[in-house]
Amino acid sequence: MIHMIQNAKDQVLALTNTAYQTAAAQGKLPGDVQVRANVEIPKDPANGDYTTTFALAAAKAMKRSPREIAAVLAESMDLAGSYFDSVEIAGAGFLNFRLGRKWYADTLSAVESEGAAYGRSDTLKGRKIMVEFVSANPTGPMHMGNARGGVLGDTLASVLQAAGADVWREFYVNDAGNQIEKFASSLEARYLQIILGEEAVPFPEDGYHGDDIKELARAFYEQYGEQYKDADVKSRHEALAKFGLERNIPKMKSDLQRYKIEYDQWFFESSLHDSGYVADTVDKLTALGWTYEKEGALWLATSRILEETYRKAGKSEKDIAKLDLKDDVLRRANGFYTYFAADIAYHRNKFEVRGFDKVINIWGADHHGHVARLKGAMDALGLDGTNRLDIVLMQLVKLLRDGEVVRMSKRTGKAISLSDLLDEVPVDAARWFFNAKPDTQMDFDLGLAVREDSENPIYYVEYAHARICSLLRTLEGEGYAVPAMAEVDISLLSGETEQALIKQIALFCEALRLAARDYDPSHINRYLVELAGCFHRFYTACRIKGEERSVLQARLKLADAARSVLKNGLALLGVDAPEKM
Repeated sequence: MIHMIQNAKDQVLALTNTAYQTAAAQGKLPGDVQVRANVEIPKDPANGDYTTTFALAAAKAMKRSPREIAAVLAESMDLAGSYFDSVEIAGAGFLNFRLGRKWYADTLSAVESEGAAYGRSDTLKGRKIMVEFVSANPTGPMHMGNARGGVLGDTLASVLQAAGADVWREFYVNDAGNQIEKFASSLEARYLQIILGEEAVPFPEDGYHGDDIKELARAFYEQYGEQYKDADVKSRHEALAKFGLERNIPKMKSDLQRYKIEYDQWFFESSLHDSGYVADTVDKLTALGWTYEKEGALWLATSRILEETYRKAGKSEKDIAKLDLKDDVLRRANGFYTYFAADIAYHRNKFEVRGFDKVINIWGADHHGHVARLKGAMDALGLDGTNRLDIVLMQLVKLLRDGEVVRMSKRTGKAISLSDLLDEVPVDAARWFFNAKPDTQMDFDLGLAVREDSENPIYYVEYAHARICSLLRTLEGEGYAVPAMAEVDISLLSGETEQALIKQIALFCEALRLAARDYDPSHINRYLVELAGCFHRFYTACRIKGEERSVLQARLKLADAARSVLKNGLALLGVDAPEKM
């Protein structure tokens, strides 16, 4: 992995430190001063390409003014063979460096040599990470929150893989517990209504009212007739739940495959109960002294766990008071384990049985209160949930059409599901738009998502890629192939838009690093829009076709490098890079 931005920053510090050692040896500056300086990219290119605060950071220890130190450093600096052509003193004592040909050449060489691997790193090499996402209840169609969580989880997994991690994608199927009982009761009511009439069978107040329940009950009736009309409730519920899940889960899988999402595993909650792992986990918490009985139920001392965790972390009593702590039931008085007990067992399985170093869950913002409790439970089991379990909370989605909020599908008249959305909006557009910054509420403009102009960011980026491919085809027909870097005269790429495009190409590695660090793959979206903009500006300002051969080849090489990086970025998002549009 060649990270040209970091390489340049490292070289600024190395050059500055060498200049300091030279100046100190000559008695021009005090020796043996330890300096911790930053290197940044100035927002205004007039201030150079990189700047360091070395002189400002050293001023107090050296008892000299920053500008005086900067002047000595600049005078003592040898830029020969480096990435930089010049160094200047600015402001209170900043040292501003300007890039030279070598850096631009090495950047394009890195794209050439690394190809599809350009931008990737080994930062997380050796780390085994699970990303669990969507995990929608299998009791009905997937909705907009699942659409957003699906893309965020899938693209985050891709970003972490690009950073060198061993990544596992998982869907947790809640096929046990209260929601399945509610599902069975809802199907039962609709099934019996078909046989006895709607007036004769009341529908559960907390039941699932969707048309999908009616459709499943009708399909069950068509297969089994009145066979289950007089069956005992337990047998009827088991049959109905099994029938419904056997149809809903494959539909979820096919919808997600259509959305370009494939999982390494669909993990079933029922397996934790059937194997006794939930009971074993609760027993372990009891043996560790973290449970107590009250009113026939078994409780987890969540408040005590979190108080101890926060105190160990050095939090104040004021911080602890803000937690609004309360304990959680693990096993009800009727002997049934709660969803929280199963969730604790599931996460214990991730760490203790399957050995993941880090577990990342993509959850809706409504799960905010569950985060500290689950982390605390892992801490109580000695699994360091505080540091090993990370939760990405995503905000709500609003669908808009012509500026109005949309809640119902025009086609079906029902609440819009993931399947409905993908009937209306191309999959790539849906993936692009849902890959927005997770912690902000997003407006999904259905009209914008299908527009074919520069206002639509996915079209703008894909068009840049297609435009370059069209250029390559045209020039190939005229006998021009993309040259190797050894054949390119880098001095011919000295224009403002040419150098700006190369700098943007180099920033891909940084965008990927930030996306992995922040668990925010939308860094890639923003980067690609900037890259497409840089290419379009370069293409407008710098003619390629018809130029003399050396200029044509240099600019063709630059255009092809931009194409390669656009393709790499779109691939991370699970979005196609079209060659024609």
